[in-house]
Amino acid sequence: MDKNSQEIPARLREIIEDFQISEGREKLELLLGYAEQLAPLPEWLAHNHREMENVPECMTPVHLHAENAEGTLIFFFDVPEESPTVRGFASMMAAGLNGSTPEQVLGIPNDFFQQMGLDQVLTHQRLNGISAILAHMKRLALESIAR
Repeated sequence: MDKNSQEIPARLREIIEDFQISEGREKLELLLGYAEQLAPLPEWLAHNHREMENVPECMTPVHLHAENAEGTLIFFFDVPEESPTVRGFASMMAAGLNGSTPEQVLGIPNDFFQQMGLDQVLTHQRLNGISAILAHMKRLALESIAR
């Protein structure tokens, strides 16, 4: 196990391993499967994007919010259904990081998704959006520590 995999929370590490054992089109299908699993926003957040962080670096409208619940973070995403790739990544990040500490989120290598082979099935522009989503998640984690 390398240093980077030790920094990644267990659930996200499992997701990375699922992608590593899949090949080519299977990676995209796995990502699209996550898109279908994105949890709906809670009622108090569903119509209140002012409470959410916008990710302007993404071509797709992405909004996210982080709640610190007793020292662990819960991430909420709002991504249009007509953007299944970005929606899948957001859902995967929520599944992999919900329940992690802010420090664990901050410790994730910025290029961790390269281990998944997503660069084989996604455009450079999509990969930039993924990096931006992670950067915003890290900023929210940092803000939760500062409070």
